[in-house]
Amino acid sequence: MQRISDINPLGEERSNPSQIEREKLQQQRLQQEKDLGFQQLIELCNLGEWEMAKQLAAKHYSWGYEIFDGVVIERID
Repeated sequence: MQRISDINPLGEERSNPSQIEREKLQQQRLQQEKDLGFQQLIELCNLGEWEMAKQLAAKHYSWGYEIFDGVVIERID
């Protein structure tokens, strides 16, 4: 680790990611959000909180899930 006094504030910066890298990072972030949302919906259904799970699925429509008879299913559009 460098000492603060050794860092040049006008020196080299982190390079900007290319458009392809940005899209890849965005896709990874969206997939991670979707996976975490799925886990939350599963936990709510396991606790018997089906209505709360339905509300959460409706609020985060982009996750692509819905609740049917207390089970998390992937929504078919």
